[in-house]
Amino acid sequence: MSVVDTHQQERRVNDLTRNTIALILAGGRGSRLKNMTDWRAKPAVPFGGKFRIIDFPLSNCINSDIRKIGILTQYKADSLIRHIQQGWGFLRGEFGEYVDLMPAQQRHDEHSWYQGTADAIYQNIDILRARNPEFVLVLAGDHIYKMDYSVMLADHVANKADLTIGCIEVSLEDAKAFGVMHVDDNRRVKAFVEKPENPPVMPGRENTALASMGIYIFNAGFLFEQLIKDADTKGSSRDFGKDIIPSVIEKYRVNAYPFLDLQSGQQSYWRDVGTIDAYWTANMELVGVKPDLNLYDNTWPIWTYQAQTPPAKFVFDDDDRRGQAIDSMVSGGCVISGAIVRHSLLFSQVRVNSYSTVQDSVVLPEVNIGRHCRIKKAIIEKGCQVPEGTVIGENRADDERRFHVSEGGVVLVTSDMLGQRRNYVR
Repeated sequence: MSVVDTHQQERRVNDLTRNTIALILAGGRGSRLKNMTDWRAKPAVPFGGKFRIIDFPLSNCINSDIRKIGILTQYKADSLIRHIQQGWGFLRGEFGEYVDLMPAQQRHDEHSWYQGTADAIYQNIDILRARNPEFVLVLAGDHIYKMDYSVMLADHVANKADLTIGCIEVSLEDAKAFGVMHVDDNRRVKAFVEKPENPPVMPGRENTALASMGIYIFNAGFLFEQLIKDADTKGSSRDFGKDIIPSVIEKYRVNAYPFLDLQSGQQSYWRDVGTIDAYWTANMELVGVKPDLNLYDNTWPIWTYQAQTPPAKFVFDDDDRRGQAIDSMVSGGCVISGAIVRHSLLFSQVRVNSYSTVQDSVVLPEVNIGRHCRIKKAIIEKGCQVPEGTVIGENRADDERRFHVSEGGVVLVTSDMLGQRRNYVR
C-alpha cells in the first residue's frame, strides 16, 4: 500500500470515528459482586490498583479516537458520577468532544428506571437524534479489555452491515452464560440465542462458540427505527440480546466481529469481572511477570482520575521486621511498615503495619492493616481498618462466620463486617 493510500485510509477511519457516538451502559448493580456493589454500581468498582472498571471502555473510546461518549447511569451512581467528573473532564467541547452522563430521566413514559439495555437507549433517542450521528457504538461498562473500536467500525462499513456484534471465542460450556451466535463462513449472523443449553458451534470448530461481548455497532437510522419498533411491541423485555437482535437477523445484514489480536490472530484479552472469584482472579493476573493485560503499554494508556499521593514507601530493615513487597503491585501513598506483602495488589493509600503478612490479596484504597495480622486470598474493601492480630484466609469456617467467602475461597471483607459502620463506599 502506498503512502497516499495509507493516508486516505486513515482519513476514512477518522471520518468514521468522528461520526460515531459511543453509549456506555453503566446502570447495572452487578449483584454477583455481593457487598462490593451495595453502595456503588459495578462499573464504578475499583480495579487494577488505580482504575475503575469503566475506565477501560472509556479509554478504548479515547484511544480509538471516538470522543463523543454518553454514559447511561442508573443504580447508585454517585461514586461513578464523581469519578467521571473528576477524571474525565479533559475533552474539549469546542471540538465537539464530550463525556456526558445520561441518567434515567422518565423521558418517554411513566417508568423512572431503564427497563432493559434497548430501553436505556430508547429513553434518550431524542438526544441522540439531535446529535445526528452516522453510527452508534453500544458498549457494556463492566468488562476489562483493550480494543480498537475503529477497526471494528471499519469492518462494519466494509461489510455494509446494519449491525455488527463484537464477539469472543468461548468453550461450549462457558457459552451457556452468554448470548451466542450461529454464523456462516462470511461471519453473517444466522441466529442469536441468549444463554442456550446447546450452544451452536463456530464453522469448522467442534468445541468453540462465538459469544457476544455486549458490543454493538449500529447504523444510527437503523437503530432508531428498531428501538421505536421494539417500544411499540407488547411483551418485549426491551433488551438487545433477547429482543432486538433476534428480530433483525432474517431481514437485515447482521455481522459478527471476532475480537482477535491483529498480529497473532489469537483471542484477545477480555474479562467479565462480575463475580467475586472472577474479580479477584483478574486482579491477581496483573501481578504476574507477563500478564495478558499489559497496563504498561504506552501506546494504549488506560486513563483515569489520578489522586495526588506521595510515592509508596517501605520502611524498617530488621530481621523480624522488614518492609517489603514481592511479586506485587503497590500504588502511590502506600506504606509497608515492617510488614511483608506477597503476590498481592494494593490500591492507593494502604498501610500495612509491622509483623503483618498479606498474601494473594487485593486491598482497596485507604485500608489500614494493623500489626500482627495474617491475610491470605482476600479482598479488603475500601476504608477498612483491620484490627491488630486479625487472621483471614486460614480457616474457612471462621471466615464464613464473619465475612463473605466465595465458592473459590476468596474472602471479601467490608467495614460493616468488621463492625465499622459507614454510610456508603465510594
